[in-house]
Amino acid sequence: MKSILITFDQAHNEQVVALLDRMNCRGFTRIEQVQGRGTRKGDPHYGSHAWPAMNAAIITIVDDEKVDSLLDALHRMDEHTDQLGLRAFVWNIERMI
Repeated sequence: MKSILITFDQAHNEQVVALLDRMNCRGFTRIEQVQGRGTRKGDPHYGSHAWPAMNAAIITIVDDEKVDSLLDALHRMDEHTDQLGLRAFVWNIERMI
């Protein structure tokens, strides 16, 4: 099992959830109102007067065999609207209850 943290502009919310549904990744936790700034391009997302956009994040646990296809689909989504920003990070899950 792997944990995938997906951070994205709030405009991607419906697309990310729909992708998880299509890939049968049922369980996730969404965190709204996440602030951040990308490493390469795009505007900061601070929720301030100067930088009003905000990010969101989803944490999901998936089977190992789904990781690559999910990351590939997320990467295509990011390339399509690269100014909005979308990143995904993967960790091993040692134990779950």
